[in-house]
Amino acid sequence: MKTFREPAKLQKWARARRLEGKKIALVPTMGYLHEGHLSLIEAAKRKGADEIVVSVFVNPVQFGPNEDYDKYPRDEKADLAKCRKAGATAIFFPTPANMYLERHSVYIVEEDLSKGLCGARRPGHFRGVCTVVAKLFNLAHPDFAVFGQKDYQQAQVIKRMVRDLNFDLKIVVAPIVREPSGLARSSRNTYLSEEEKGRALALSASLKTILPGKSAEAEKKRVAGLLEKAGLVVDYVEIVDGETLEPVRKTAKGVCALIAVYDGKTRLIDNRVL
Repeated sequence: MKTFREPAKLQKWARARRLEGKKIALVPTMGYLHEGHLSLIEAAKRKGADEIVVSVFVNPVQFGPNEDYDKYPRDEKADLAKCRKAGATAIFFPTPANMYLERHSVYIVEEDLSKGLCGARRPGHFRGVCTVVAKLFNLAHPDFAVFGQKDYQQAQVIKRMVRDLNFDLKIVVAPIVREPSGLARSSRNTYLSEEEKGRALALSASLKTILPGKSAEAEKKRVAGLLEKAGLVVDYVEIVDGETLEPVRKTAKGVCALIAVYDGKTRLIDNRVL
């Protein structure tokens, strides 16, 4: 497995691989890898990638001033070992200084799908996501990139960016990976105490109770009540069209229910496509 730290060296290597006819997959992550991330590598292998590039970068541009950029968990040594064992062929460890040069002034803004949900609560977040992902696409030259369904809005925003800016690659969205308890795998789960982990089980449990053919507004209120009863602070409960992310009036096959809560000081998200 090759290790790259300088963007230009990854770009040169990836360009050469493409000229050789190799099929490249990109798995963008913020590191502190867990089973959810490793499932993205497995998805890339199933899609027939010859080269699987995992990027590990805690992107400062997508964090707000009062968010957890400084304390976000990092473990480069463990990430290297996990990527090697999972079958990645390259790993990219850039730094903020070599991803965002002095007086960096160009960003990518998606103006539709990023308006609501987490975009409304985290101003500038998706500007940072789109910008860093576009840079990774330009560096790794992937034939396809793999994202997780857990960050459902992010995946839809990236798919829209790829479509609207004519990026020559496909986006693969892999299913959510959960702990045996039902809790969606997340690097931020390391912040949770045992008591908080117990409360967090209400996310997946409440999503399972949503059935097709119901009033979306009534279901949102009911699910919010379940989350509050579990001791969580609700940021939002939304039921939206799976592609446009616009609110729907009735639950139906293909709509997506999304939840964001605060469990103590930790913000957790989860979703379910009916």
